[in-house]
Amino acid sequence: MTTNLTELIKRYKKDQESVYNTWFIYDETRMKAFRSIRRGVIDIIASIKYGSFGNDFRGSPLEFVLSCITEQKQVFEGAAHPFYWKPKLRIPDIYENEENKRIFGQFLEACLSANNADKLVKEIIKLDGYKIKGLGPAVANILYFLHPTLMPPFNTAMVNGYNVIFDDKKKLGSWQQYLEIREVIIQTNEKLQPMLSKDLGAISSLLFDVGIGKIALDKNWEKALNLEKDKLEKTLKKRHQEVQQEILEENEHLKVQFLLTEIGRNLGYDVFVAINDHSKALDGKSLEFVTLPELPPLNLPQDIVKTVSLIDVIWIRKDNRKIECAFEIEKSTSIYSGILRLVDLASSLENLHYNFFLVAPNSREKEIIAQLKRPSFKAIDCVTLRYILFSDLYEHCNGLCKFGEDYKILLKIAKGTDCYC
Repeated sequence: MTTNLTELIKRYKKDQESVYNTWFIYDETRMKAFRSIRRGVIDIIASIKYGSFGNDFRGSPLEFVLSCITEQKQVFEGAAHPFYWKPKLRIPDIYENEENKRIFGQFLEACLSANNADKLVKEIIKLDGYKIKGLGPAVANILYFLHPTLMPPFNTAMVNGYNVIFDDKKKLGSWQQYLEIREVIIQTNEKLQPMLSKDLGAISSLLFDVGIGKIALDKNWEKALNLEKDKLEKTLKKRHQEVQQEILEENEHLKVQFLLTEIGRNLGYDVFVAINDHSKALDGKSLEFVTLPELPPLNLPQDIVKTVSLIDVIWIRKDNRKIECAFEIEKSTSIYSGILRLVDLASSLENLHYNFFLVAPNSREKEIIAQLKRPSFKAIDCVTLRYILFSDLYEHCNGLCKFGEDYKILLKIAKGTDCYC
């Protein structure tokens, strides 16, 4: 089995449209999601403790966490569905049953603080014992983003891929079967090192691609997966279209990064871009040649520095090496999580007031306004958040560079909401 898997993994990693290459290695939303989801889980726990969780999925902090997960493109498509409230079935049974809600909150709190696999497994078994409708192994997708080296994600395609590779018949909805799958995945992953990663997202994305028929195990793989040829062709065509769309989105994101870098440098600032974007290039120009290789010393906790280093663009004053301005480019990722990163930065810096910006396509303007009007952002004293539309940035880039003296020139094209008026 290990020999066959080794050959499979080699082909898998060479495929530029595999989930390994389009999500695990290169997708910036995956890297940004970890802290956002952890913070979201903390909000879920607090809302349950203090009675503000609500009686529906919509508008709950759980919706935000699942939104961060489902934005991980095709690999987590549908991850939120098990958490939708279904009135006739009362599933999941955590919105109207206060005891079940409390159990869910305690489970998340225990998993959040767990520091080893044994504790996590113990909490899973305990949760399973309560037999709460809707709290099956779909929750494992949340656990993955809390403990990526201990808990693999879990969905239908991954189970299908697992059954093909390991010649098994595991099913989706059982915690017991999830734990059995997890044990095999971890043991196999250890034997395969260093081909994949200690982060279980790598081997799970392999299972996903095998499960949807993207990568063949052998000549009999269609029979093993029970996939009809036309269905397979549609699956592969859809994946190709998704990859092409992701390339277009990434290119526009990169174009806006370059524009913000150009404007910042013309205004006299040093510019830092997200650490995982340093090596990216557009039209033969590389960001690393026009931006700082690292942030100046910020005297912040390491986890905050890690989050700050993923902010898309930061302008830094040359005279005192202080952060002046920061930008999150929200082409397709969660607006809310981008706001959180900016708020995290502002609240962690010196006791000053900052002006930070979201930069987004015109099509997302209503979504931005809705997020900026959330009550949780109204009382923030350390930062004023505004947004700049792509069209305005493209149109006025030259004028900003020519006539601006500092970041305040951006206020000419930036927009706020009525909560800042």
